[in-house]
Amino acid sequence: MILYALDTNIVSYFLKGDKTITARVKQEMRNGNDLIIPPLVYFEIQNWLLVNNSKKKMSAFEDMYSYRGIGIIDKSVLDIASRIKVKLQSKGITIGDDVLIAAYCIKHKLHLVTNNTKHFKDIDDLQTINWKE
Repeated sequence: MILYALDTNIVSYFLKGDKTITARVKQEMRNGNDLIIPPLVYFEIQNWLLVNNSKKKMSAFEDMYSYRGIGIIDKSVLDIASRIKVKLQSKGITIGDDVLIAAYCIKHKLHLVTNNTKHFKDIDDLQTINWKE
């Protein structure tokens, strides 16, 4: 079994009905792989749906995260995120709050599914995959 964490852009594609992403999500679920929504992704998607008052997409999102739930950003995730942020800053790189998504994935040994692998490329120990390529 493979543990995947879905980045905000992947969840957004799914909710918009992107055929490539929808097919891949269904395939991975059939294969018995786990699809996890990191807490920051939940926050970003929930905010987007509330701002746009999208009840249909909200229902689809609730179905999506209820399958596995959302995790918790605990002290260990925050410690990892802090170390990542300091290391990236020393190289002049910033990725904003996405450092929390990366740290969550590292802590829980998740493959981060994202359409923005370049954004995360400088983070050691983070496995990324792009289902849009």
